[in-house]
This record gives sequence, C-alpha cells and structure tokens, in this order.
Amino acid sequence: MNFSIVETMRNFCVPRHKLSCSWLLWHRLMQGLRDRGRNSSCESGAFLLGYRRAGRTRITRFILYDDLDPHCLDTGIVRFDGRFFGPLWERCKQHGLSVVADVHVHPGSSAQSDSDRTNPMISRAGHIALIVPYFAAQSVKLSDIGVYLYEGAKRWHTVPPADRAAYLYIGI
Repeated sequence: MNFSIVETMRNFCVPRHKLSCSWLLWHRLMQGLRDRGRNSSCESGAFLLGYRRAGRTRITRFILYDDLDPHCLDTGIVRFDGRFFGPLWERCKQHGLSVVADVHVHPGSSAQSDSDRTNPMISRAGHIALIVPYFAAQSVKLSDIGVYLYEGAKRWHTVPPADRAAYLYIGI
C-alpha cells in the first residue's frame, strides 16, 4: 500500500480545493515567470505538470514555455510553436505526469484575452488555464489569479473571483 503522510495531511486539511500546489513550487514558478518576463516587458508562461486523483489536481512540476520553445516570447506575447509539444510529452512520460494546467502572465488584469479564449494551450475539455496579473511582478491574492476551465469547442468556464480561493490552494 502506497501512501504519503504529506498527501494524507493535505487531503485532510484541504479537501475541497480542486487545484493545489506547494507554496515552494509556486514561489519558484512565480520567480521563473518574472525572470522570463524581462523586467515586466513581456508575457511569459509555463505548463504545469502533475496528477489528478479523486476529482482533485495536484501540480508537482512546471516547464517554462521558453525552455521548450526558445523563441516563443520574442514578440512580447506568448506564441508557442506546436512543434515543441513533442518534448513536452516526453518530459511528462519521463516523470509519469501529465499537463494538468497552464499559466501565463498579463501586464494588467487576469482577464482572458480574445487570443487566450480562441487559442487554448491544451485544447482538451477539463484543462485549466491560470492567468497571473501584473507580469507576476508583485504578490497577488488568489482571488486576483484568473482561473479558467476549458469546456471544449472554444468555450470556457470562468471561476468567479469570490470562488478562486476555494478552487485553488497554494500551501502544503
């Protein structure tokens, strides 16, 4: 029987959250997004890897977009070349994980742009997209992070700001 004390405690302490990430991993992710955003001059983003169990999703790793596609941030916005999905799937296979979400930063609010809505990074129903405002240059409340659930056929469900802290957990 496999079990983890940390996972057992997490399940006990935060049973209602749909998406969770350790504080340390989130901190490293935000630092990586800030660094790649070149002093708040361009967007940056990452694929979030992890697993799904019992209706909950846990983020355990991330891969910054430009670690796969070195030119995807050249224009100031994210333009990820589909040829680089192969190395992403290989990394997932190597670690026994899947892409559970993606995250990118915006210069202002965390609202989805038309481009975000019509060009999901992973176009599979159930995929989660997060948008961090202000180029992740400052600390943001969970309610300020945009949470969007892809429903398929270019349709999205937006998690309302009042529900985001209950949906997304950053902690143990």
